[in-house]
Amino acid sequence: MPKELSRDSLVSFAKNHRNEYEELLRRYVETPTVSVDPAHAADISKGVDMVVDTFNRFGARVEVHRVREGNPVVHAAFDAGKNLPTVTVYNHMDVQPASKETEPWDTEPFVMTTRGDSYYGRGTTDDKGPALAALYGARAAVEAGLPLNIRFLWEFEEEIGSPNFEKIITKAGKALATDSVVVSDTVWVSRQRPANSAGLRGLLGFLLTLETATTDTHSGEVGGAARNPLGELMKVVCDLYDPNTGKVKVPGFYEDVIPPTKKELNDWANSGFTTRAFKKAHKLKLMRTEDSLDVMKRIWGQPTLEIHGVTGGYQGPGLKSIVPPRAEVKASCRLVARQDPKKIAAQIEKRVKELNRDVRISFESMAPAFLTSVEGPLPEALKRAVKFAFKRDPVFVRDGGTIGAMTSIEKVLKCPMFFLGLSLPEHGYHAPNENFDWQQASGGMVAFAKYFEEIANLPRD
Repeated sequence: MPKELSRDSLVSFAKNHRNEYEELLRRYVETPTVSVDPAHAADISKGVDMVVDTFNRFGARVEVHRVREGNPVVHAAFDAGKNLPTVTVYNHMDVQPASKETEPWDTEPFVMTTRGDSYYGRGTTDDKGPALAALYGARAAVEAGLPLNIRFLWEFEEEIGSPNFEKIITKAGKALATDSVVVSDTVWVSRQRPANSAGLRGLLGFLLTLETATTDTHSGEVGGAARNPLGELMKVVCDLYDPNTGKVKVPGFYEDVIPPTKKELNDWANSGFTTRAFKKAHKLKLMRTEDSLDVMKRIWGQPTLEIHGVTGGYQGPGLKSIVPPRAEVKASCRLVARQDPKKIAAQIEKRVKELNRDVRISFESMAPAFLTSVEGPLPEALKRAVKFAFKRDPVFVRDGGTIGAMTSIEKVLKCPMFFLGLSLPEHGYHAPNENFDWQQASGGMVAFAKYFEEIANLPRD
């Protein structure tokens, strides 16, 4: 018979393993697994080896799956026996770039700094801290002898849209078979209100470039006759969307959008979300709206077009009166359920060519949106587990971010997927001074262990 997973016993388990968890998180954070930069290929390899070593030490059976190009996926299994339910935990081990020289970090981004109960460094909350919390939750469940197979699927390309993930899991085939998947890579509404995500937005990234000369030219000698690529790209951007309202002006962009249901809107309105807390967590000074429900609709239920960067022309101090030869705009769209990234890409490309035939557009990443169910035995088990750990009822909301692997898992593994996120808005996904904390980590260990127990106890056909 399995041991009873009481809250006191699990809290004690977390406390007893705190030093071990923190040291492991430090090693992971200080391995800069930046997937977007080829210069970090050796760090990716080191990260893969570190993950394999961790699972081996914890007693799991480990396999590394890969295809010729791209980064591998690590699959680890804590199997209790045949004919038992199987649950797989998905996380990613790659991280965003970070630099203290170009960003306002208070600490070195790839040196984990502990301040009280908080851990600072790139990857602490996205997604190494939550991933390790889930792993320790599994360790508690395994040591308790739960009749359940617990597996982990950790990838190293999520931050670049998981371009090879579907190929890898398709090739792996039956080795990855599972009854359900749970993901720990989403954000709560606030520390006071746990939130389980019921959906993610998709992503479509692209570059706009325009070249009109081969070198800087004197604005007095050629200005008025020479074309200015910076000005022209600014015009194209403003014809693609209204920067004041955020409304996208590409024909057909909204035609497949399904608005949130009345029940979803009611849940959101009662979720505890406030614009004030949202602004504070994300360090926002000005917003397009101060209405809390309108903010939630915009970040969870509506597609967007955002400009991430503009390059070209003189960037030094003072003024250099030239006409630049080349300009580039970095942009992306966040998409919602039923929007096809390929269809949206075609619409944007067509509109760009109508606006300026000389602008080149290249698409960098595509990932569709994802929605899951909030009703049934597994979502109910998830809610019970979160309440058990954090002593507060969770709410089902959506997450404005993107996890490209979700639709691939749904397509290839053909199983239900749910979210047990642990991060908070103030933890700073993708931001300088990214952090995680022991309260969320230890609570996550308890929540995951309890969720595994809930699954093990569900009636089976």
